[in-house]
Amino acid sequence: MKEMSLERVIKALIGLGLPRSDAEVYVYLTKTGPQKAIDLTKALKINKQKIFASLKNLQVKGLVTKNRIVFSALPFEEALELLIKIEKEQARVIQESKEELLATWETKD
Repeated sequence: MKEMSLERVIKALIGLGLPRSDAEVYVYLTKTGPQKAIDLTKALKINKQKIFASLKNLQVKGLVTKNRIVFSALPFEEALELLIKIEKEQARVIQESKEELLATWETKD
């Protein structure tokens, strides 16, 4: 995949709620296959704390799994579906809150 299209993928992942460093880690793992955290720090030139924070965030979202000391990425298509599902759920919660807030607002004098 060309550098330009990789940046487009990273921007799309950011648009779906991932911080840039998480998106970069995820994309790298999908392209290279399972990796140790130390290898990610070297390849991506991101400090160890930030790599571990990104890996933790990605694990919480279900985009990355850990087997002993090796991290693996969920296939890209599945990751997109998962992120879209999360975004839709967040939008639904916001919509419900909006209606409740507007109802509260209208009853106030």
